[in-house]
Amino acid sequence: MRFDDLVIPDTPACRGALEVATGYHTPSLLNHSIRAYLWAAAYAQDQGIAFDAELLYVSSMLHDIGLVPEFDSNAVPYEEAGGHVAWAFCAGAGWSPERRSRAYEVIVKHMWAEVPVAEDPEGHLLELSTGMDISGRRTDEIPAEVRREVLERYPRLEIAKEFSVCVADQGARKPASFAAGFVRDGIVDRILRNPLDD
Repeated sequence: MRFDDLVIPDTPACRGALEVATGYHTPSLLNHSIRAYLWAAAYAQDQGIAFDAELLYVSSMLHDIGLVPEFDSNAVPYEEAGGHVAWAFCAGAGWSPERRSRAYEVIVKHMWAEVPVAEDPEGHLLELSTGMDISGRRTDEIPAEVRREVLERYPRLEIAKEFSVCVADQGARKPASFAAGFVRDGIVDRILRNPLDD
C-alpha cells in the first residue's frame, strides 16, 4: 500500500471542513487532523473495513476544533464542543439531521477507550487513528511505506508539545472530562514517547 492508494474524498463538505481546520488550527494541529484521516483510511483499507469517507474526513478535520480558543467551551469537554461545531457546519453543508448527528457522534467517540467497529466504523476508525497519532498506539499496524509518506507530506511539527499543553489545560479546567482522565493516566508521557517522532 502507498499514499496514492488511499481514498481521499473531494466533496464540497470535505473542502469546507479542511478550510475551517486550516483557518483555526495551528499548523501542528492541522497536520494532526489530516494524519488522523489518513491513518484511519490506511487501516480501514488494510483491514477491509467499509466506511463513509466523507463523514470520516469531515469528522477528522473538526475533531479537535474544540481545543482552539474560538470554540473552546467552559461548559462541556472539548470533544463535545467540537461535535457541536461539526453539527452546525454540516447543517450549513446541507447534510440531513441524522447525518449531522453522526458527525457529532464520531467526534465525541474519538475520546472513548474503544468504539466497536461493527456498531460504528467511522467512530472506531477515528478513535483508533487519533490514538495512533497522539500517543503512538498501534502505529505498527499502518504499512511502513504509508507511514513514511504521510509523515513526509504532513510532518508532526510541534504536535507533541502543543497537544500535551492542550490536554493538560482541558483536564485542569474540566476535571470530569476524558481529557482529565487521560492526564491522570499518564497521557503526556505517552505523547512524548510516540514512536512516530523517532
